[in-house]
Amino acid sequence: MAAWPPVPRPGSAADESRPMAPSGAPLVLASASPRRLDLLRQIGVMPDRVDPADIDETPLPRELPREHARRLARAKAEAVAPRHPGAFVLAADTVVARGRRILPKPADRAEARRCLDLLSGASHHVLGGVVLIAPDGRRAERLVDTRVVFKHLEEAEIRAYLDGGEWDGKAGGYAIQGQAAGFVRFLSGSYPNVVGLPLYETRALLRGLGLRVA
Repeated sequence: MAAWPPVPRPGSAADESRPMAPSGAPLVLASASPRRLDLLRQIGVMPDRVDPADIDETPLPRELPREHARRLARAKAEAVAPRHPGAFVLAADTVVARGRRILPKPADRAEARRCLDLLSGASHHVLGGVVLIAPDGRRAERLVDTRVVFKHLEEAEIRAYLDGGEWDGKAGGYAIQGQAAGFVRFLSGSYPNVVGLPLYETRALLRGLGLRVA
């Protein structure tokens, strides 16, 4: 798979502006999510490569949401790290849960409808697992829990949201940075965690293992 974004030539302006480890080790983002890449850019971090892990994300039997988020973030980091010796590898996973139930990334409109029916007028949790593996094998991880409460969704609101297609590929069937922002009655915790990556915790991991981050 071709690396993206391309690695700038040493000494170029892009290379000089990129936060790097003291050793000069590159940073690889083990995710294809454009939202995670945008969030990292928001805090001044531009990965040298984007290399999706492409793992099976099916929950294990009786696996709880918190353990599911942790396991997938670890599995993504561990799948990508061997492909990039000498690099930092950052991986993350976002899980939407109603109680002990893990909500899927809907495969179709009907499944998205079921997710919205479960979230309507109720509280749910967005669990963000983040794992960073350093070039020397050191690793650090965080699990971030954000509580979100949706208003009671009217039938017309649900139909309009499904028609818009924002649910496609989104954990729990919604994107808080889009039209679903109007459904949120209450949020406690990290907002960027709901978008796809908890920035405070991710920045702390990067700094803690040696990457220079503004």
